[in-house]
Amino acid sequence: MEIKVMTFNIHHGRGMDKKLDLDRILRIIKHADADIIGLNEVDKFFSGRSKFIDQTKYLASGLHMNYAYGPAITIEDKAHNRQKQYGNALLTRFPITCVKNHPFDFLPKIVENRSMLEVCINAGGYSLNAFISHLSFAPFLHKKQTSFILHHMIQSDLPSFVMGDWNMTRQSKSWKLVTQSLGDAWLEANPSSPGGYTYPSKKPRTALDYIFINQGFKAVEAAVLENSSLASDHLPITATLKML
Repeated sequence: MEIKVMTFNIHHGRGMDKKLDLDRILRIIKHADADIIGLNEVDKFFSGRSKFIDQTKYLASGLHMNYAYGPAITIEDKAHNRQKQYGNALLTRFPITCVKNHPFDFLPKIVENRSMLEVCINAGGYSLNAFISHLSFAPFLHKKQTSFILHHMIQSDLPSFVMGDWNMTRQSKSWKLVTQSLGDAWLEANPSSPGGYTYPSKKPRTALDYIFINQGFKAVEAAVLENSSLASDHLPITATLKML
């Protein structure tokens, strides 16, 4: 069985033209025709910058998909009796069987909080695990977050993948550590092309967004959606994965 996955840092829907346009994000996702989509920098009632809407629910409704949300930042909004949140999300056309959010609380309230969203999915009768994360720039935190993610990926006995904005390059120690245990879907599918550049979206020259797979998958195709340069400061990347 093959599935198509996609990772996209949507910058809370605000594009390079400074316009908030979540419908533009929706159209890009719809055109990509992926089965499972991981999103970073997604707001839920967060602030006026995203018009206080639940962005994951909005996108899922427009795409007729199931969804899960994992906040990295939560602020109590007592005036409206709800929480303002910012974090990661997953959309899928498959049934979701379990959801768990893992906050990275290594240095709480000192730096921007991060998290990893874990989602169990039933893909046509096959069980798989999807992990979505957005890692820190800070080297100390990045190392701890990477180790946390690897631990969960290695512990999984199901076909699994982790994707998101990793804030690292393929020359980094973190990338080398990850690829000792997991496959870089871009390089598996494009062994003669070290590209996969997703940032900055207008003139991409750095790979920051990745899809990593365990031994339960083989990447047969991967692409950067270069016609999406206006929608966010990152470009989305897709991969077709064959379940082994």
